[in-house]
Amino acid sequence: MNDLLKKRLIQAASGGAIALAGVLATWYEGRRLTPYRDPVGILTVCEGITGKDVVPGKTYTPAECDALRDKHLRIADAAVSRQIRVPLTPWQRAALIDFTYNLGEEALAGSTLARLFNAGHTQAGCEQLSRWVKARVQGELVTLRGLVDRRGAELEVCLGQLQEVANAGAR
Repeated sequence: MNDLLKKRLIQAASGGAIALAGVLATWYEGRRLTPYRDPVGILTVCEGITGKDVVPGKTYTPAECDALRDKHLRIADAAVSRQIRVPLTPWQRAALIDFTYNLGEEALAGSTLARLFNAGHTQAGCEQLSRWVKARVQGELVTLRGLVDRRGAELEVCLGQLQEVANAGAR
């Protein structure tokens, strides 16, 4: 994981799971104020926002992008709460919020990842994140470098690899 991203995650740790997930989403999605087509061809704006919140041709303000990102992080957090029925650390929750923000509740709901978490196998559940690195581009399933990097960061967060550093900084 990039050192600057690690620093931002550690700084956000006191804000809880949604703050951590927000750092991941912003880092990996970037921000574009005008709608564009993502690598899969889906109309997208701001930090990876898709669906009815995207108005073709509209230029969004930074404040509108902040509001959309926060709205969709809350939606992803609620989805994690519906799909994962065991207690999570803030770090695990943050990784799953970002995963769900990126791929949607449907991906989480039907996943081995969710089944493992719900069976109490959290490490194995975290390790499933690294399997979600492919997307269908022009009909062909391909590995996307951005997804490899994002899932790797989610895995580190999920396994709590930054938690000790953040806790030490809070003392």
